[in-house]
Formats: sequence, C-alpha cells, structure tokens
Amino acid sequence: MLLVDVLCCGVLTLCWIQLCVAPDVSGGQQLIQDQSPSVTGQTTHLDVFVCSRIFPGLRPDQQEFLLSFCKKQTLAPAPGPDRAPCYVDDIFAALRESVGNSDELTASSFTLFGICRSPGISPGSVLHALSQKASTNQGSGLTVVHPTDVAVEEDDRGTLVLRLDLPPSPLLALTPVLLLVFENLLTGDDVQATFTSHSLQPNTQSACISGETRYILLTGEPSAEGDPRQNWRIGIETTSPDMKPNLKDFFTDEKSRSKINITPLLLVSGGTSPSSASSQTFSFLCELKRFLCEVLPQDQPHSPHIQLNSLLSSPPLSLGPSSSEAFLVGLMNSSSPTVFSFTGWSSAFSEHHGQLALSPALLEEVRRRLEHIGMQVVELIKEEAVGERSTERMERLKQLSELPTKEPAPGESQYRAFLLVKALQTVLQAYKLRVGLRTTRAETTTPGRASVCGLRSLTVSLEKYLVGPNTAVINNCRGSCAFPLVNTINHAVLLNSHIEGGNSDERAPCCVPVAYEALEVVDLNEDGAFLSVKPDVIAKECGCR
Repeated sequence: MLLVDVLCCGVLTLCWIQLCVAPDVSGGQQLIQDQSPSVTGQTTHLDVFVCSRIFPGLRPDQQEFLLSFCKKQTLAPAPGPDRAPCYVDDIFAALRESVGNSDELTASSFTLFGICRSPGISPGSVLHALSQKASTNQGSGLTVVHPTDVAVEEDDRGTLVLRLDLPPSPLLALTPVLLLVFENLLTGDDVQATFTSHSLQPNTQSACISGETRYILLTGEPSAEGDPRQNWRIGIETTSPDMKPNLKDFFTDEKSRSKINITPLLLVSGGTSPSSASSQTFSFLCELKRFLCEVLPQDQPHSPHIQLNSLLSSPPLSLGPSSSEAFLVGLMNSSSPTVFSFTGWSSAFSEHHGQLALSPALLEEVRRRLEHIGMQVVELIKEEAVGERSTERMERLKQLSELPTKEPAPGESQYRAFLLVKALQTVLQAYKLRVGLRTTRAETTTPGRASVCGLRSLTVSLEKYLVGPNTAVINNCRGSCAFPLVNTINHAVLLNSHIEGGNSDERAPCCVPVAYEALEVVDLNEDGAFLSVKPDVIAKECGCR
C-alpha cells in the first residue's frame, strides 16, 4: 500500500517537474523537442516499473490512477524523428504543386491532403490560399511554428486526443493552419475522421483519409490577446464505429503504440522577410533533389546500402570562388556519372552557402550549355513520360539559377547554374546508359551470344542521404571464356590451350572487367560543396583474363 502511494506521488512529482522546467522557446524557429520525461511523453524508468508490475491490495482509486497512467503511456509519442534537411521545403513544394496550370486544385491534391468532396465550405479554399503563399518568393509568405510537445492519447471514452503544446509567439494571434504530416505509408480501409476542438475554427472539421493521404489541413482559432502559451487538445473520431481501429492505426504506429505516426506543425501567413541568397540556394538544392528523384530511372536493387566513404577516393576538392578554371572546365566536360550527396547534413544545412567566380568566357559557356542540355532533358522527359511534375520543377530550377545578361551574375547564381548543368548531364548520361544496357541485354538473348563473356547491368544501392541518384549502375562481367576468347591477352590464350590439353587442375580464364570509369560525388553540406572522385567504380569493358 505504501509503495503504491509512493509511486503515485512520484508520478505526480514528475509531472510537476516537467511543468516547471518547460523550455522557453520563441515562435517561428526550428525547435528541438525537450527530452525530459513527462506523463504523456517518453516512458521513464518509473513508467516502466509502474506499468509492468501488479500490486495486490490496491484501493479502487489507486487502481484507476495506475490504469489511466499506463493507458496514456501506451500512446506516448516517440522522440522526434531525424528530419532530412528538405523536410519543410518538401511540404512547401506539395502545397505549391497542389494547384495546376488552370489555377485550380488538381484531382490528386484532394486525396493527398485528405480533403472530403462534400457540399458547403471546403478546406480546398484553405489549400488554395496556402499554395499561393508557398509560391511567393520561395515560400517566404509562410512561417512554420513547431510544437514543443506532441502526444496522442486515449481518453476515458476511448476517443483519440491529439495534444499540442505550442510556444509563445505573436504569430498565433493570426489565423494559423494546423498541418498534420503522416510519417509512414497508411494502410487499411478509407476513413472519414472528425476533428473537434475549441482551438479550431470552425470547432468541428473533417478529413477523408486513404492510403494516398499524406497531409491533413485544419484551420486554427487565433490565440486570445495576452495568452502567452497555447495548449491544444483535439478529439479525433470517425463516423463509423467499425473504422475506429483503422483510425488508431493511422495516427499511431501499428507495430509500436509508443510512437505516433504524425508530425504536426502550424503554418502562419506573414512574419518573414524575403529569401536571402543562401536560402534560395537551399531551396534550389531541395528542388534539385525532388527533380532527380522523379526523373532518374528508379531501379530498386535488392542489396544493402553502400556507404560512399567506404570507397577509395581522391582528396576532395572544394567547389567555390577559389576553384581553378581548369578544374571547373574538366568537371563540366567529364563524362563520369555523378551523384549529389547530403552525407554531412545537419540542421545548419539551411544556411548552405555556395559561390563561384567564373570568367566571362566560362560563364557564357555555362549559360550556353544550360540552355542546350535543358532542351535535351525536356525532350527526354516527354519521350520517357517520367514524372508529372518534372517539367515544372525543371522550370523552377532554371528560375532559381537564372544568369542575368545585362549585369554581372552574382556568385550564388553562378554556383546554382553550374550545379544544374552537372545535374542535367547526369540525367542524360543515366538514360544513355540505360539505352546501351538494353542493347546489351538484347544481344545476350541472341542464340550463341548468351553465354559469351560480356558486360551485364548491375545496380547497387548507395547510402540513403543522397540528393540523387541513390543507386549506381556499376555493371559486371559474366559469361564463358571458351575459344575464341573475348578481348584477351597472351597469358589467357596460353592458359586456355594448356587446360584444353588435359591439364584441368589449373584455373581457367575468367570473364572480368578490364576497363573502368570513375564515379564523381558532389558532397553538399553547410561548409560548401566538395567534389571527390571514386576511381574504378563502373565496369566499362570485359575480357578473358
């Protein structure tokens, strides 16, 4: 009896400590979630002890307290997941691309944002307004406010409750829009969810959730004047009781009830200054990531991720104002495949700075190639029918890397234009290689050629934090080395004759790569851009050795 009283008091003490040490965070900034324990936060050692023990002789009020406490722990949020540098920029892109060329919401946008097609006032108008804000000066018309704490709980009636603790911010006096971002792919039958809260305006709003829904938009109630802190509690229900388990699976991790499957953030119009050159470069790189992921051939090899730093490499060379013209020309003329890497990404990556100081002649060459290669890539996109948004993203990349003709081009614009030339070269090379491998595969299916030593396609997975591509076609050599030997040397000819003479205890000539091509890696981090060359990565020619 005494032990339970002590434990209950201990839990209440933890709650009081959590309230007293809550961090003071200014609005509109990237927040790091507090890691101290809370009743609806991460499970502490005391939580585990209480919820894993059965104590005899409990009073009814003690049983009810511990049951309620443990019930909340099963739906506690996980620690904040690692965010890729482009996490928010990707959300802005989804908002921006929700409206088509006709200035109307696209059909896929209703599903993507969980908008129910019903008569009356539709959240589609909110999405349309956010789309316009996200398109203004690289999204500078919107400010993101991150909650300091998030939890999904189940109340006494079995209703899911989303709890948000918001930082004090004068922006909340405006009309915020709550955006719920699903972290994992959704499964199960479609569900219409109803969200009810005094913090919403109107107080009750609906969303139609399916397997293709990634976001939910809810319009918030502006905070009262003088209210220093916002605590939102939003009930989540479904009109069909049979769908209640599906609803819980959507908002919590079905494998682990200790994690939630959403990340909430508030979008507020206003409160920002025009984008700086560095943030434009950051937006350019995020757009480049989306473009390459959509346009490049998506082969999915069944192999573990290979870390690029495990490969032998030349010393990295900085891509900046001090880069020699010979180095830049060589990089632009190189035919080696290139990948763009975020291996050193961190929260500081949004301050990525990049500049080049190109000579007038080289700057003109970059401008000419950008136009010429850009036209080729646009034609390729049409021929291959890849990505419904590829052409629009291509245009946006060109806008972000535009080189003025009547005045000196800023170093940041030169930097972005040069990277875009290199990226578009990578796209063309990838499809050229794909055509060549199709020809090779067709030749190997010809009778009499299938078993002959030759080049075969082999795609491997690269480490996950890459702008693109995240795979590499390194090829391999397979086939027999019987007479007449393919692309051979004298040693292999004599070895083969020796074996055919009856000396079977020797190693027979093998089909192996005899010529390679390097892989170039452009590593982008908060310190700038660096080029490293990984030699002898891609097999280009086979022979019997």
